[in-house]
Amino acid sequence: MTVHFVGAGPGAADLLTVRATRLLAAARVVLYPGTYLDPEVLAHCGPDARLVDTQDLDLDRITEHLVDAVRAGLPVVRLTSGDPSLYSALHEQTRRLDAAGVPWEVTPGVPAYAAAAALVGRELTVPRVAQSVVLTRTRARSTPMGEGERLADFAATGATLVLHLAITRTRELMAELSPVLGDDCPVVVVHRASQPGEQVLRGTVGGIADEVEAIGLRQAAVILVGPALAGDGGESYLYSADRERRS
Repeated sequence: MTVHFVGAGPGAADLLTVRATRLLAAARVVLYPGTYLDPEVLAHCGPDARLVDTQDLDLDRITEHLVDAVRAGLPVVRLTSGDPSLYSALHEQTRRLDAAGVPWEVTPGVPAYAAAAALVGRELTVPRVAQSVVLTRTRARSTPMGEGERLADFAATGATLVLHLAITRTRELMAELSPVLGDDCPVVVVHRASQPGEQVLRGTVGGIADEVEAIGLRQAAVILVGPALAGDGGESYLYSADRERRS
C-alpha cells in the first residue's frame, strides 16, 4: 500500500484530475482539509471510505492516520488544497512517512492561483509587461520567511506577485508594496475561487485593503498584484506574424 498525496484543486469538485478522482474512488481512508475544501469534492470518494477532517489535527496525528491505514492494508489518500507543491506541508509529512518506512506518491492538482487567474480572465505573464510570477506568502502566525525573501524586493523585479496566506495582512502588505509599485498598480483578490460563494475584488495597491476589510475576508483568498492584471501589453514573439517558422 502507498499513501497518495492528491491535489484537490482550488475547491470545485470538477477541477480535480482524472487520476485524482480514480484514487479517491478506490480509497478506503481519505484525509482532507475541511477548511479549504468544497464538500462536493468528497463525492468522488467511495461509499465505504472513512473520511478524516484534518483541520484540527497536528502533523503527528495526521501521520498516524496515514501509517495506520497502510499497515491495515487500506488504500489511503491525503488530499491537499490546490497543488501539493505549494504550502501543503508535503515535506513534513513525507519525511515522517519515510521514517516509518511507508511509501508515498504525489498527484498534482490545479493550484489556487491558476483558478483565480482563470476566474478573472487574466494571463499572469504578459509580453513586455511581466514574464515572471512570484509565488510567496507573508509571515503572521506562521513559519518565518527566509533571508532575502522580502516582498518589496520581489516586487522590484517587475514580476506578477501571487500572495498566499496573506489576506489578514492586506493593508500592511500594500503599504510595503506602494513605494515600489505605486498606489495605482492593479490588484485582484479572489476568495474561494471555483467554490460556491466565490468572491472577486478588483482594485489597486492604494485601495484594495479597504475593500477586503469592508467584507471581512479572513482566509481562503489569493492576492494577485502587478501591471499584467491590467490586461495591457505587447504581443508574444512566439505567435508573431514576423517570426520565421519552419515549413
